[in-house]
Amino acid sequence: MHPLYNCLLFIITLAGGTVPLFVKWLDDRRMHYLLAFSGSFLLSVTFLHLLPETFEELNMAAGIYLLIGFFLQLLIQRITHGMEHGHTHIHPTDHEHHIALLPVLVGLSVHAFMDGLPLGFHYRMGSTEPSLYLAIAIHKLPEAMLIASLVSSVKGRKQAFITLLLFSAITPVAGMLAQFAGERYYAMSKAVSVLIPIVAGAFIHIATTIFFESGTKQHMLTWQKMAAMLAGVGMALLTLSFE
Repeated sequence: MHPLYNCLLFIITLAGGTVPLFVKWLDDRRMHYLLAFSGSFLLSVTFLHLLPETFEELNMAAGIYLLIGFFLQLLIQRITHGMEHGHTHIHPTDHEHHIALLPVLVGLSVHAFMDGLPLGFHYRMGSTEPSLYLAIAIHKLPEAMLIASLVSSVKGRKQAFITLLLFSAITPVAGMLAQFAGERYYAMSKAVSVLIPIVAGAFIHIATTIFFESGTKQHMLTWQKMAAMLAGVGMALLTLSFE
């Protein structure tokens, strides 16, 4: 199922990212609700699927790698300005910020590559793989939208689409590379198993940052945001039926 899942992930990311290029109704308020839903779903899938898998594989050492992933994402966030969780302070209209576009894209590309690494691992529970693909696909939607909006405002719509095309391919390609290396080299298969809790730690950082920083100017937990978060949890609970 990997080829099908990878194709769907690419298509969902690309299609979702093109939305800001053609429609005007996607304002900050709607984006905050999408972020709350995607963050809640990603966090729930991490708790329900990734953490049980990785602790069964690595035992107590998994906790150390989770911490590494959490703080590694904190460092990546300094490069991306928080775009992976919708909390960016980059203002494309300010000329001096145009220079920051390249490092932001590089940071997001590193983050996207990390997202794809767990997709190349074989899991014990049958529900983990489709749930993880779905969670990452939904997580990629606001990322792709923000990238398209930022690049379009600085470089134009054509360059935004090219950037989006390349960005959409990074996560599926990372998953395919991890699967290829893991199936052919024992050392790489062990490395991928260690990378899973590191990525899970990054997911926890992203999701909790969405909860506490993204939203209203006062970072308040509105009932609309709470409803989006509960919807994400509910959808994640349904993934347990994939088993």
